[in-house]
Amino acid sequence: MPIPERFIDELVARSELSGVVGEYVHLTPKGGSLWGCCPFHNEKTPSFHVVPEKQIYHCFGCGKGGGVISFVMEMEHVSFTDAVRLLAKRAGMEVPDAAGDEAGRKKFRRVLEANREAARFYHDYLKRPGGQAVRDYIAHRRIGTKFATRFGLGAAPDEWDVLTRALTEKGFSKMELIDAGLAVAGKNGGIYDKFRSRLMLPVIDVRGDVVGFTSRLLPGLEGAKYLNSPDTVTFKKSRLIYALNFAKNTKRPNLVLVEGNIDVITLHQAGFDNVVATMGTALTEEHARILSRYTKELVLCYDNDAAGKKSTDRVLGILKNTNLAVRVLQLPNAYDADGKPLKQDPDDFVKKFGPAAFEKCLNGSAGQNDYRLDTLLQGADLSGNEGRMAFLRSAVETVGALASPIEREIYGNKAAAAAGISGAAFAQEVERWRKGQVRQARRKEQRRDLTPATFLQPRSRELRYENLRSARAEEGILRLVLLDPALFAAARIEPEGFSSPVLGKAFGLLRQRHEKGLSVQLAALAGDLTGEEMSHLTQVVTQPESLANGRKAMNDYIQTIETEAIERRAPQSGEALLALRAKQREKTMEDGQ
Repeated sequence: MPIPERFIDELVARSELSGVVGEYVHLTPKGGSLWGCCPFHNEKTPSFHVVPEKQIYHCFGCGKGGGVISFVMEMEHVSFTDAVRLLAKRAGMEVPDAAGDEAGRKKFRRVLEANREAARFYHDYLKRPGGQAVRDYIAHRRIGTKFATRFGLGAAPDEWDVLTRALTEKGFSKMELIDAGLAVAGKNGGIYDKFRSRLMLPVIDVRGDVVGFTSRLLPGLEGAKYLNSPDTVTFKKSRLIYALNFAKNTKRPNLVLVEGNIDVITLHQAGFDNVVATMGTALTEEHARILSRYTKELVLCYDNDAAGKKSTDRVLGILKNTNLAVRVLQLPNAYDADGKPLKQDPDDFVKKFGPAAFEKCLNGSAGQNDYRLDTLLQGADLSGNEGRMAFLRSAVETVGALASPIEREIYGNKAAAAAGISGAAFAQEVERWRKGQVRQARRKEQRRDLTPATFLQPRSRELRYENLRSARAEEGILRLVLLDPALFAAARIEPEGFSSPVLGKAFGLLRQRHEKGLSVQLAALAGDLTGEEMSHLTQVVTQPESLANGRKAMNDYIQTIETEAIERRAPQSGEALLALRAKQREKTMEDGQ
């Protein structure tokens, strides 16, 4: 049985949206709404707002919106049912059994159970004779027993199906092992182990569950050097951060982001329990949002080779609009006996120079603005005018992009001094560049104003309106019935009469709720609408609508819809249209009497 609608109504009523959102976002009252920086995309100027009166949220930046259940679904990346369960737990309510979603919950539980059993198997196998090669590799990397155990390190056997046989004996089916990413389907209908001859590193989320694995192929063997679990119901690389389960409890004032899992373990072993890494993938905006929940300052410590510096620059671009203070730890250059530069990662550095040296580098890490200017200077040839001009052009853009005038003055003077010009001249160029950016933005806005219809359309292409005039009237009907459900009686139109499928769908769902005596609010439709549909409808209902002449407005909207429908059906015949317009005039005269 699905979760009863009346339970959803009561849950939404008990879950004040501003209170739930406030657990994730700092909200500030302004103009009847509550404003904050959007948790769904990176920004420094708040464009996300909560409307307590309507119990909806909407972001003018990324367009996301909805009610309290939608918010939890988006923030926690969970299904409608799981979002309801999280909110019910928060509100002290017990969710009636929802058998329709039991299969999904069972699959999720079984994947976690299979991962846990696999982690135990790999860790136990590490201690057996078959785990000797992996033990030797761990010793070579100078990882002690204590931290090998702390991070649950294990060994995957050099055989095809040892793990799958062990787990099937524990009651797991072949499909469950495939779903968990632990096994791969063979051509003959059998399955074989996903990981073989590897150092295994369990990936544990902040709740303490083993959600998947990352692994390292033993040296000398052929195959992918690093291999992660595939995407499963529990393992999503775009939002997993290795060792965050430990680092979230650090007493240090920041988190340090490195590139490799072994780097993480080595640094934790050296006393730096604030170190984390992404799962073999580049940092994403979603990673940045997750990290910002656990720290106010992030230190980037990537390898000191060209690839590492390129990654640092890319990540700085992602982090520039977050609330995180960002610093960059550049490891000192290392050279071989012939004076050639050597790649140096945090693991190498700590083993060679010790924890105190890394602590010194950490304390001396540069702010992102200093790092950007220093990088420009390192690549500049300031001995000639051409080189100086090239440096200054890049520096003007870098400094001009800074929001704070104080920052622009500080870093502008630094760049000017490096190039041997006056700070005043550099500041003049910065202001000229910024005015140029403003002109570009204004021209873009003017082009948008010349084509307003484009910006009245939904953001999602799948929801685009075929008839904009009719759809705008349909939006008005939705706003009216949400403001005053009694107006459903005046809404002499069926959902099929709407030109926009999403608007007709929402109207039909709301009318059904009204007829059942349930509350009519957008938040209650979270289980029936997609995220894109909910976001668009939220944007629709946040637009102004007056109830001063509600019935007349309803009639006007319906007349517009009917007129547009006739024109679509019979564009060559005007008789039906003329008859409808005559009828509309009569109705208007009656309303005026």
